[in-house]
Amino acid sequence: MTYYRLCVLIGLVVIVHSGPIPLQPESDEVFAEGYLKKFYNFTGARSQGRTNKMSLKIAEMQMFFGLKVTGSLDQDTMKVMKEPRCGFSDVARFSTFGPKWQKTQLTYRIVNYTPDMPQAEVDNSIARAFQVWAAVTPLRFTPIKSGEADIMISFTRRSHGDNQPFDGPGGTLAHAFSPSVGIGGDAHFDDDERFTLASPQGIVLFLVAAHEFGHSLGLSHSNVRGALMYPTYSFVDPSKFVLSSDDVSGIQSLYGMYMVFLKSLVCLLNLLYISSNNWLIFPGPNQRA
Repeated sequence: MTYYRLCVLIGLVVIVHSGPIPLQPESDEVFAEGYLKKFYNFTGARSQGRTNKMSLKIAEMQMFFGLKVTGSLDQDTMKVMKEPRCGFSDVARFSTFGPKWQKTQLTYRIVNYTPDMPQAEVDNSIARAFQVWAAVTPLRFTPIKSGEADIMISFTRRSHGDNQPFDGPGGTLAHAFSPSVGIGGDAHFDDDERFTLASPQGIVLFLVAAHEFGHSLGLSHSNVRGALMYPTYSFVDPSKFVLSSDDVSGIQSLYGMYMVFLKSLVCLLNLLYISSNNWLIFPGPNQRA
């Protein structure tokens, strides 16, 4: 009996003097494995003969981001892996999914709103994000308040019915689907992020939305740092945002140029040609136009 009383007393002492068991931070290797599975089609198989598949996938990721290719989880590699980013996998320069919209007049609907911003600011951010692409293509975007739009926009958390759950604050900020019927074109934003209109103290909704709508239109990721379709997020003052030539080339490869832009370019080229051949307009006394 004395033995059992002693065991009980020891147990009580342990309970009183011990707090909750702390959760161990996720190891770099485990984090990297999940990252490579999500963004580089890593299957999880550790080795095949003497070839380490994970090292090959790390090298592929390092090459995409312009890092030193070592095949190992060095500090620079882990830093990039842990940057907030889009939820789509990474492919080559202004690559496209393949499908595109077979029309230029598209509708969009904001299904629900984030509590982080007034609705008017969300509406403004989304409209400006679409205008980024409309400015250089024939595409036109019209908001609707009800019914099914070509591009349905929603703010959600964790698992939300598309087999691509969000992961809480940081990590994946949003994802979108390539053009098709049904869920195609739709864009989902992780409402565990803190979205803002223009503040660097948060995630600028306009920048994330413009990126995701590139996916909604058929673009994949670019490995050109500074391009809108680069996978990771970095703050840019929205009032100073300029679409990169890489992004313009990508979207115009799908939909062509905006005709006003094209006409202006033709007029400019004509003016340059005329300026270099001014005798065509003002022939000399011994010249004929």
